[in-house]
Amino acid sequence: MKERFERLGPVQDVSRVSSGSPAVISLTTASRHEPVQVVTAALVLAARGLSLLKAKRVLEEMLAKGRAVVELPTVEDPGQLAVDLAEAGCAAASVTRDAVDVRAVRERLGLTQEQFAWRYGLDVAAIRNWETGRRKPDPAASGYLRVIDHLPDQVSRVLEKPLGAS
Repeated sequence: MKERFERLGPVQDVSRVSSGSPAVISLTTASRHEPVQVVTAALVLAARGLSLLKAKRVLEEMLAKGRAVVELPTVEDPGQLAVDLAEAGCAAASVTRDAVDVRAVRERLGLTQEQFAWRYGLDVAAIRNWETGRRKPDPAASGYLRVIDHLPDQVSRVLEKPLGAS
């Protein structure tokens, strides 16, 4: 058995970053013309706390579906991560979980609290609580509010059903 492992050559150790914060990122290929350096990209992800197997699976998903989303346990510098992934042929974007200013979105759309709630299928009391700071939107509601902020007309149309339609 020892002889079989020796034939494989030396094992490369993954140099992990020493400190940082967790981050959720979306990965895509940087260019349709340049191939992704999968081993290099996997090592970049493993350096930020993923196992090599998990990194491989994330990259396979990215190549198969065009996009993959993953949480990295330890990102020391988002800019450096982007540079490292770009060198491997990948583009990365942060999946934001930032708070949404509900009042600002609603006022920009020129809607009252009731109109905003009706148009987007939300509870009026929840809108009031979010705007007064008594409560914060949960992660799912925050994501929905970000979509409303960026695509208000499309969201409204998706929720509408013509009268008489079943």
